[in-house]
Amino acid sequence: MPKMKTHRGAAKRFKLTGSGKLKRAKAFKSHILTKKSSKRKRNLRKSAYVSCTQEKAMKKLLPYL
Repeated sequence: MPKMKTHRGAAKRFKLTGSGKLKRAKAFKSHILTKKSSKRKRNLRKSAYVSCTQEKAMKKLLPYL
């Protein structure tokens, strides 16, 4: 059986933590920032984790991560 390919788009967006969780960046931080409050923009800078419901699907895209 051939080797599995890593989904390159997913590989650029997720990092694996030491405990095996997937770390991700938050969305809605690229444009139309004038109407968003400073507090909201500040919180969007922080990283988040992939939800447990989607973690299995994401790890299938990243077999060697």
